Amino acid sequence: MTQKKFITIYEALRTDIIESRISYGAQLPSEYELVESYNASRETVRKALNLLVRDGMIQKIRGKGSIVIYQGLTEFPFADLTSFREVQQGLGLQHETEVKVLERLNASDVPHVKVALDLKAQTQLCHIVRTRKINDRVKIIDEDYLIEDIIPNVTMEIATQSLYQYIEDELDMEISYSNKSITFEAFSDREYEIFGDIVPPYTATVRGIVHLKDTTKFQYNISKHLATEFKFNDFSRRHKL
Repeated sequence: MTQKKFITIYEALRTDIIESRISYGAQLPSEYELVESYNASRETVRKALNLLVRDGMIQKIRGKGSIVIYQGLTEFPFADLTSFREVQQGLGLQHETEVKVLERLNASDVPHVKVALDLKAQTQLCHIVRTRKINDRVKIIDEDYLIEDIIPNVTMEIATQSLYQYIEDELDMEISYSNKSITFEAFSDREYEIFGDIVPPYTATVRGIVHLKDTTKFQYNISKHLATEFKFNDFSRRHKL
């Protein structure tokens, strides 16, 4: 699968902003300059910039262009690394998981995951998107990237039930800890489609890299929660129930 050019431009600019090569308050190159730099159409450049706007990285200001408003992620350690299924069982809530996507792809198809997990371009990943319903309403969208060589043969049934139970009970591996960050982000088309018209239309988006006991990175997770219903505990280590 060939990555679309607007994604390449978006990833490059996003990395420059996150790593402070383009600092807070700075102006991005003009659309014309980006068209020239990336040998792309203006429409392609605008798609990339719109993704940065969506992520809260830049603000488009008439007469000034695109200004960086990103001031860095706030890092939170979460010491109870608990699966969704375990949380709901503990609270006694009625819940339902629906698998929207289960596919295999190469790390080169998702550059931010490739970098986060320190992967080679051809490393195969298992990509899963699941929605979490509580009392018949979708509350969470979970997106996972698992290294296929470490966590093989994930099926629809496994993804629907519990990945962590499969990893620990079937594969006999010990999940140890994760590094997570949280941002508050405006709905994209996918969030509007899944969550519906929610006010305010924002998610609390938690991104995490999960490690085994031997420190091996094996999972990149993006968990989108309705911002109005999100709270977190100041913790971050896996305790098997």
